[in-house]
Amino acid sequence: MLPDRAFFDRLAEAAKAETLPRFRIGTSVVNKIEGGFDPVTEADQSAEAAIRALIEKHFPEHGILGEEHGNVGLDREYVWVIDPIDGTRAFISGLPVWGTLIGLYRNGEAVMGLMDQPFTGERYFADGEKTTYRGPGGEKVLSTRACNSLSDAVLFTTSPHLYTGDFKTKYEAVQNKVRLFRYGCDCYAFALLAAGHIDLVIECGLKPYDVGGLIPLIEQAGGIVTNWQGGPAEMGGEVIAAGSAELHAQALEILKG
Repeated sequence: MLPDRAFFDRLAEAAKAETLPRFRIGTSVVNKIEGGFDPVTEADQSAEAAIRALIEKHFPEHGILGEEHGNVGLDREYVWVIDPIDGTRAFISGLPVWGTLIGLYRNGEAVMGLMDQPFTGERYFADGEKTTYRGPGGEKVLSTRACNSLSDAVLFTTSPHLYTGDFKTKYEAVQNKVRLFRYGCDCYAFALLAAGHIDLVIECGLKPYDVGGLIPLIEQAGGIVTNWQGGPAEMGGEVIAAGSAELHAQALEILKG
């Protein structure tokens, strides 16, 4: 049995109770890697623990893939994919483009997903058939917009500095063809794509939990999400999301080289 929207809301509210009180208060930060900066906060860890506790209680037969507390039962039919704070760098900087991502995979395919931004009060949810938005603008069903040419497209990526070598060359070749490009929105950019505000999101080096909750949001709003070779994006890596099949094909041709 699939969970309903009410259960996803419970998960989002449990995470919100851990993240929002810690936002913009100077919360402590731990760096997870040497020779670089991969931050994690108490909010990340507490939010994921709260989400996992509810899943383990109500869906004990499901697996869980999480960023902060490891993985359980990845070979099961249903696997939850959790990123308690996607955009931790934004979170610790006071920028409200981070979000809680919760996805549900069935046999490796992303079928339901949620992105919650507690500070702005926006929640995006894909129920298996459609994508809805709830927030200051009320509630509505979302659809991507019909942009069919790179020359008319708005493109987002987290940072151009994440690309190196051939990835950098290919990304810049797409960027050079679009009408407008912007940086730094993490998961919020994917939500904007699902809502029809932008047209393309291109990323590299993603983990499954970075994209698992977002794939259904875009696909069930009419868009396309793949890796740079045109295959499934559920395991992360180099990812492209587009609002239309035509735009996806044009950008993918360049990324595939």
